[in-house]
Amino acid sequence: MQLSNTRAVITGGVSGLGLAVARHLVAQGGKVALFDVNDAKGAEAVAALGESNAHYFRTDVTDETGVVANIAAAGEFLGGLNAAINCAGILGAGRVLGKEAPMPLSNFQATVMVNLVGSFNVAKAAANLMQHNAAGEDGERGVIVNTASVAAYEGQIGQAAYSASKGGVVGMTLPMARELSRFGIRVMTVAPGIFWTPMVDGMSEEVQKSLGASIPFPARLGRPEEFAETVAFIVQNRYLNGETIRLDGAVRLAPK
Repeated sequence: MQLSNTRAVITGGVSGLGLAVARHLVAQGGKVALFDVNDAKGAEAVAALGESNAHYFRTDVTDETGVVANIAAAGEFLGGLNAAINCAGILGAGRVLGKEAPMPLSNFQATVMVNLVGSFNVAKAAANLMQHNAAGEDGERGVIVNTASVAAYEGQIGQAAYSASKGGVVGMTLPMARELSRFGIRVMTVAPGIFWTPMVDGMSEEVQKSLGASIPFPARLGRPEEFAETVAFIVQNRYLNGETIRLDGAVRLAPK
């Protein structure tokens, strides 16, 4: 798929990794629909990207009915839908056995609902629209790119909920790709390591340097633009399908 022809829904699209993807696609001639729950940042993102290139849709990715309605509306704005990039997520940090009490089940459920169920919810609604696209080269009709994390493989203490949710994203990638292959829809996942995001911005400079030093090479935090370039490569390369790509500078997370 050519980036200039990309018509993409991007969840978590008004900040961090999602906004970086939106900027990259628009710079290459694509159009984007930004799904998020921050109206102020949504307005800022659309102003920066251009109203003809981007539109913000307030979207709770765990709301099945709302997602279906917004996917349809996004398709109308974009003039079709051939890409869905899931970047929406929450950290959901907390120990299974905390100092005061065990983790409330609601905390675990909330993390899984946003990170895993939300990704599935958007993917299936997008695929339902994409299946009706005219087939392009190799019969391609669309691509879905999910975001996992290296925590799916080496979850740290306090990441039981987060790692479970991201491990689920990795686990559904291949079976979903196999199922949707008959429609010409590819499914891929990117598992980023430690990236420079708004969450890291709030950490002290000492902690930021420590995080960067823990990465073998290059010994720095990942840049959102590097994530965006990886997503763009996936969109363009039709032979990438059913796989999770680690984007992490060879880091392997320690227990804590």
